[in-house]
Amino acid sequence: MSDLQISLIAIGIVVVMGVILFNWMQQRRYRRGAEEAFERKHEDVLLGADEIVAEGGRVEPQLGREMLQEFQAGPSIGLLTEPGIEPIEPAEIPQPDAAAKVVTPVLAEQKAAEVDSASAMDYIVNIRGEALIAASDLTEVLRRKFDFGKPVYWRGQRDTGASWEEITIEGNDGKGGYAGLHGCLQLVDRSGPVSEVSLSEFCDMVKNFTAHVHATADFPDIRQAHAQAVVLDQFCVEVDVMVGINIISKDGGAFTGTKIRALAEASGLKLEMGGEFSYRDENGAVLFSLNNFESTPFLPDNMRTLTTHGVTFLLDVPRVKNGERVFDQMMHLAGIFSTTLGGMLVDDNRVSLTDSGIAKIKQHLGSMQAMMKARNIPAGSEIALRLFV
Repeated sequence: MSDLQISLIAIGIVVVMGVILFNWMQQRRYRRGAEEAFERKHEDVLLGADEIVAEGGRVEPQLGREMLQEFQAGPSIGLLTEPGIEPIEPAEIPQPDAAAKVVTPVLAEQKAAEVDSASAMDYIVNIRGEALIAASDLTEVLRRKFDFGKPVYWRGQRDTGASWEEITIEGNDGKGGYAGLHGCLQLVDRSGPVSEVSLSEFCDMVKNFTAHVHATADFPDIRQAHAQAVVLDQFCVEVDVMVGINIISKDGGAFTGTKIRALAEASGLKLEMGGEFSYRDENGAVLFSLNNFESTPFLPDNMRTLTTHGVTFLLDVPRVKNGERVFDQMMHLAGIFSTTLGGMLVDDNRVSLTDSGIAKIKQHLGSMQAMMKARNIPAGSEIALRLFV
């Protein structure tokens, strides 16, 4: 082997080692940046400081060990008799106090705060036309509501100074025009924050649209919007909890689907197509649901033959107004179900719940909804329903 060949080999080795070293340094720098950005971990408010929320996941409620003592059953309520299913008297559900319906001047301030929060949860492009932008020109962009990973909303202003109205594909008759438009891409939902790529693609669509209608648009900074989405998502993860109360048989026996359905319908719950019974308020909003503790869903076709070893009441904390009051309603029904079905209230580990443990769940639920209110995202509000879906 000549000196030239040896020199070339040595140079090649040096070059390869240099590339490897450079890549290692780059990876270390990016890893350090990611760790610094996400080093804060949130505690599960139902578990306390001893358990940490799993990285990248939503909070799945569990119950503290101090709750794990034998549950003291409430007064017996004989709603069903065997062997046949007799008519069941509707269960009385505690209703909100009349005082809660009193309108106060504070509501106007709360509504204004919610509007500000709605603006903070969207990437908003402000569009102005040289002339009125025809409603018919919006058809194509309205059809792309779900093309960017998160929902897209459009608002229009008929005249300068007029109020803004939402524009939908169903409500757009193609008539008239708009002096101004807002193209809004939602930043966060339960699947996480919007990506920078999706933000860029949304901007590209708006740029093509404005060029077509001879309008101008103001685009907020994409990186700043993405950073805002990450911060908002971290808060949403912290309060995104679903409280579940399980009822299982005391003796290991099974509950029949016919008895569950009769008791549920007598209590005001309605069997939904999604495989659960829902309890709704007068406006049709779901307050809580009744699900099968096992994997088989509750469906109209299988309730006559279904048997299960348990049922679960679920309350979606961010999506329900007045969570503590609704929790009381749910627990009232859970007590009736437990007594009537011959079951007991347990956590996900099948350990009995105590009254003090249930009280602690209610306290934490109230704390989470207070956090949402302080952030101007009241639980059960239109903003919360958009974020937690």
